[in-house]
Amino acid sequence: MKKQKSQFFWGSSTSSHQVEGDNHNDWSQWEKQNAERLAKEAKNKWTDWQARKFPTMLKAQNYISGKACDHYNRYEKDFNLAKSLSHNAHRFSLEWSRIEPEEGKFNQEAIEHYRQVILALKKRELEPFVTIWHWTLPCWLAEKGGIASLDFPQYFAKFTQKIATEFSGEVKFWITLNEPTVVVGNAYLKGIWPPQKKCPRLAFRAYKNLLASHNLAYDILKKVNPESQIGFANNLNFMEPYYRYCPADNFSVWLYYRLAERMAYKRTAGKNDFLALQYYFHDRIRFPFFRRHENKKVSDLGWEIYPRGLYELLKRLRKYNLPIYITENGLADQDDSQRKEFIQKHIFWMQKAIQKGVDVRGYFYWSLLDNFEWDKGFWPRFGLIGIDYRTQKRTIRKSAVEYRNLFLYGELEIL
Repeated sequence: MKKQKSQFFWGSSTSSHQVEGDNHNDWSQWEKQNAERLAKEAKNKWTDWQARKFPTMLKAQNYISGKACDHYNRYEKDFNLAKSLSHNAHRFSLEWSRIEPEEGKFNQEAIEHYRQVILALKKRELEPFVTIWHWTLPCWLAEKGGIASLDFPQYFAKFTQKIATEFSGEVKFWITLNEPTVVVGNAYLKGIWPPQKKCPRLAFRAYKNLLASHNLAYDILKKVNPESQIGFANNLNFMEPYYRYCPADNFSVWLYYRLAERMAYKRTAGKNDFLALQYYFHDRIRFPFFRRHENKKVSDLGWEIYPRGLYELLKRLRKYNLPIYITENGLADQDDSQRKEFIQKHIFWMQKAIQKGVDVRGYFYWSLLDNFEWDKGFWPRFGLIGIDYRTQKRTIRKSAVEYRNLFLYGELEIL
């Protein structure tokens, strides 16, 4: 059975720290402390062709978010562009450090700002998908141990209570957390993101804290507004054993899904109205966790492009019997030479999953705008809309128009 057009959401995503500009949080502090180091390390971290194509990666200023896209002040103009591209939904995140800059003290001006953001989307008939937490923390909370603090779930619950009360009548779709495995892995296993504490014990505690926080937030949001639809954004890689019949390689794949998928959904069982899938990576795993790629096509970041992986993950998630929204899927492509094909092929495989009975109800490209890409800074260009960071000029890329035309005029069974 075909879904009606009004039932399928499509658009793009952003996050507060990556686009708003002038944030003061644990990440903005970390950037200033590490910009020089990141610029020096870039020469060895990236290949020669990447360094030649993106020389700004060798400059410290690249790693300081600063004004970013100035989206905090330009959101209405940016939403006008999204509307011109016929999007019918948009995912964005709240900046905790703006709303609660001091413990227990809420900034009503910031709350009203986000109310206007929500209303601006609804005025343009873009359904708001609101992410409560997209990695950044108020400085006071980071100083208390951040997501690894045993008290983090309670801090998150108090913040959610305030948000739920303020926006209960204005938001239907809530995403409590963004990619818990990614932030935990980079902060506490690899030790490359703030607070850079390489400690498996803290990693496991932080992961449990985040899943517990989701459960608390779910109950709060449902109590305030039973009609709310709630999930958390889970980044999943499509993993395959490097040698198909190698028991050790198969064990590594099993363990990955055990931690990133099964543990996440087991610990949040009964507390999800939908699953929010974010897909970027395809890995062939040699035991224990050596990643191998064919790299027939790669993005500017060198990430392998493998659209079929989306289909395989959607089929994996079908067993949970929940609606699925693809809340991030995108690539860094400054020349805009691969983005059209990237979107077309991922949507093709999404449709194949729908034909297999997977209940997919939305697709959000990452990202609406070029943005600040965390420890990589500004050089990766993910946006449907290009940003000149010096002038803040916006330019709609050709692929953005082709994305629109695919949904408006393409032969898609989802519409």
